Amino acid sequence: MKRLVAFDLDGTLAESKQPLDEPMAASLSALLDVAMAAVISGGDWPQFEKQLVSRLRPDTRLDRLFIMPTTGAKLFRFSDGTWHQVYAETFSPKERDRILAALDRATAGAGSPDHIWGPQVEDRGSQITFSALGQEAPIDAKKAWDPDMSKRQAMQRMLSAALPDLSVKIGGSTSIDITRAGVDKAFAIARLVEHAKVAPDAILFLGDAIYPGGNDEPVRSAGIDSIRVRDPAETAAIIDALVAWMR
Repeated sequence: MKRLVAFDLDGTLAESKQPLDEPMAASLSALLDVAMAAVISGGDWPQFEKQLVSRLRPDTRLDRLFIMPTTGAKLFRFSDGTWHQVYAETFSPKERDRILAALDRATAGAGSPDHIWGPQVEDRGSQITFSALGQEAPIDAKKAWDPDMSKRQAMQRMLSAALPDLSVKIGGSTSIDITRAGVDKAFAIARLVEHAKVAPDAILFLGDAIYPGGNDEPVRSAGIDSIRVRDPAETAAIIDALVAWMR
């Protein structure tokens, strides 16, 4: 019996950097009535708050929800009427400078897109994320830029060679996430087991990037039961089925 359902965010619960729609918010709230849930994504807490937390209905069991920003390098829990940071695996200034220098070299080698919407690099403390089209790029442009992942895979290889002691993963539709070595979604699941006090076989994970090099793949590789979803609509259908089964 599954006691906790964990999710990726962008491409799984919502479109890239877009808020949960009302049906998804209702489905997630209904799931929290019958089980615990966790959301693990590359975004930082402000993005989670805007995109997910603020969309949930007022009576949602937030005490059962684990928010894990920056690929699980941070954990937030709700108690006493507010959200609290439980831990954060942040970069040192030296690590940050090395990453930014490597990104400069990699982007120079890869060439620039025709149009960039906002900053390409976001320092999230415990993760540095490169978004090829910029942080504010529209969804249609993101989907069209690298549909076969060849551009991101080439950049991932360059960055991995330059930063062999760090973790370099393909993130959303245009992004690459860099964290400390070992900090990936398998790390997040291990911390979730610790803080939620559940066994690994009591966890089910849903994500859209469960493929070699994808940032959801470490969860499946760690032996967690996982389902690769095509889009948020498929995720919602699975959540609704799980709720009906668990009630």
